[in-house]
Amino acid sequence: MTSIDTITLEVADPAAAERFYTTAFGLGDQLRLRASQEPTSGFRGFTLSLMVSQPADVDALAGAAVEAGATVLKPVAKSMWGYGGVVQAPDGTIWKVATSAKKNTGPATRRIDGIVLLLGVADVAASKKFYLERGLAVGKSFGRVYVEFAADGPVKLALYRRRALAKDAGVPVEGTGSHRIAIGGGAGTFTDPDGFAWEAASVAARS
Repeated sequence: MTSIDTITLEVADPAAAERFYTTAFGLGDQLRLRASQEPTSGFRGFTLSLMVSQPADVDALAGAAVEAGATVLKPVAKSMWGYGGVVQAPDGTIWKVATSAKKNTGPATRRIDGIVLLLGVADVAASKKFYLERGLAVGKSFGRVYVEFAADGPVKLALYRRRALAKDAGVPVEGTGSHRIAIGGGAGTFTDPDGFAWEAASVAARS
């Protein structure tokens, strides 16, 4: 099974991004940063989700992100599937903080149980086939709408229709230029059908 070991965000100001992510989420080695001035505008075609165990942790992490400079795209709220909200970091990356739990079981810990990289793709079936050919295994699949790959690393990969992902994130679907992200893992070095770049985990380096 192929895993994602790291996510590298390409940002205009790595030092500022480092301060934000340390303050807001306390993310460790799974998230790396490097400088980039590649043009980008609008929706970048992906979101990152932080999965936590209870609503109190959603509130704590989303609140810390806003205090550190994030913009609220979708306020934290209850839904049929659980509790969560969406914020956009100062570098432009969209983050969802969510839990499937409806009630708290204790005080907030801000512990992150998992990270999901959700790619917005033009054709879910075609992208699913592409990734299967590169060693990933399907964990969950809902036809041509959504695919989640099994993971043995710290980050889980999922595919969703681009328009649906933009709606879920609370932003217009339009976007051009660089995705401003690189995926590090054991699948090799390649670019997928929607322009998302993979590289050997050792290549990704914090700037």
